[in-house]
Amino acid sequence: MITMKLIHSLSKKEMEAALKDLGVPGFRAKQIWNWLYVNRVNSWDDMANLPIKLRNQLRETFSINSSESVDVSGNISGTLKFLVTFHDGEQVETVLIPARKRYTVCISSQAGCKYGCAFCASGKAGFARNLEPGEIVAQYLHAASLADAPVTHVVFMGIGEPFDNYDNVLKAIRILNDKDGLNIGARRITLSTCGVVDGIRRLAEENLQVELSLSLHAPNQRIREYLMPVASRESIEKVLGACREYFNVTKRIITLEYTLVNGLNDSEHNAHQLLKLIRHKPFRVNLIPLSPVEEFKGEPPDKESMLEFMDILTNAGVNVTLRDSRGSQIKAACGQLRYHKNNG
Repeated sequence: MITMKLIHSLSKKEMEAALKDLGVPGFRAKQIWNWLYVNRVNSWDDMANLPIKLRNQLRETFSINSSESVDVSGNISGTLKFLVTFHDGEQVETVLIPARKRYTVCISSQAGCKYGCAFCASGKAGFARNLEPGEIVAQYLHAASLADAPVTHVVFMGIGEPFDNYDNVLKAIRILNDKDGLNIGARRITLSTCGVVDGIRRLAEENLQVELSLSLHAPNQRIREYLMPVASRESIEKVLGACREYFNVTKRIITLEYTLVNGLNDSEHNAHQLLKLIRHKPFRVNLIPLSPVEEFKGEPPDKESMLEFMDILTNAGVNVTLRDSRGSQIKAACGQLRYHKNNG
């Protein structure tokens, strides 16, 4: 179990305050920050410009290793999935996705998920706890240590609902974004929500230029409730209304994630229903073929049906992308990541 505060959970100001409490000059915080996020060391002994006495104080006060990366699957030239094990034994999956001379890391925000979307594996083992900011940041650091090119983009599309762990996720984002450390541009960070209206409204007031993505997956309330239990609490109109409010404040376009399920939400009629919901609104659409999940019997549509659905939206002027289902061979595609329950 973690008995000491994680050093990676501290903001720069918190680190300065903690060092002050230890009787240490504030300038040491900048040095430690540089070791953690520029040099990316994971041992106090590697912080060569710190006095040995200070290194020992830090060792006795903070944990520098919040987790370990195990069970890597896939390969570095394609999608790479790894299991991150935390000090209490809880485990989440994280994915490293290659692009041109760079990588995106798909990060988990919770050990398990409460929201139980029908086609998603992440909540099938239940929910244990929120991840701390340092445990979220650690997933990026593990990914960067595995990559052979810069990890420039972060998507909160792994296990858990980011807005259900709002404060810890936002703190992790500010650490990832800090210009003196990892320096991940805010516009290269995407937060995905299943439709937590309060979280969308809070994010609008944060003055952060992050990307917002809404897991919509349905063209009407009935289908959305079938796929996503959260829809019974927040109607599709209310969620999309919150997104429009977000745009009015931030002027940031929202991405709608729409998983296509054969015979359920992929017909021409469904496309026109979706179009009616979003036409002339501040949305772009990502169409995603359903990825296989053992507990859900649906199948992806054929390519021709997906292209027809896409054409209806495109011809109406909607910005639409039909995404490849990358990583499905190692169960690392959208909806396939699993929380591994600690039974110890």
